[in-house]
Amino acid sequence: MTTIPVRRGRPGYDQESLLRVAVRVFNERGYDGTSMEDLSRKLGITKSAIYHHVSSKEELLRLALDRALDGLFAAAADIEGSNGPSIERLERLVRASVAVLVDQLPFVTLLLRVRGNTKVERAALARRREFDHLVTDLVKQAAAEGDVRPDIDPSVTARLLFGLVNSLIEWYRPRGGLTAEHLAENLCAVAFDGLRAK
Repeated sequence: MTTIPVRRGRPGYDQESLLRVAVRVFNERGYDGTSMEDLSRKLGITKSAIYHHVSSKEELLRLALDRALDGLFAAAADIEGSNGPSIERLERLVRASVAVLVDQLPFVTLLLRVRGNTKVERAALARRREFDHLVTDLVKQAAAEGDVRPDIDPSVTARLLFGLVNSLIEWYRPRGGLTAEHLAENLCAVAFDGLRAK
């Protein structure tokens, strides 16, 4: 009879599982308030084991912020490649952004909390501004097509609309039973019923 050896100690981490724990700690303590020693203790592994997967704490931050931003830009790319009225494309982008937020909640939460204190944070903020410009352009197009109120500045509309989306990080919890689709449906009902030209 062959016996299977029992593995002792903590299981190893790959880059993905390490990243998920790091993001949780960054969200709890703040990026600036987290040291590699803190991560090492939380993970139960040595700092050198962390460095086997990433070169620095800043690389962990970059990977995390890119995860959130890449999801948003993928949603925007899908919308840009589609046809139809701009108001419908804007609504699809909002729905897709809610889905990204729900799917990548810890990563999006971290993105929305960065303040530009590091080079990585400044690069992430620049990408966020680029995304904001894409949304503003869609609002402008929808206004030109007569589907969005023209008396509200498009950049203000875009910021308010995505302020609604981004506020979800403050109260949405996946365990509550509210699906991404239902959440997006409710958000769009509130936002677009107020935005559409009468």
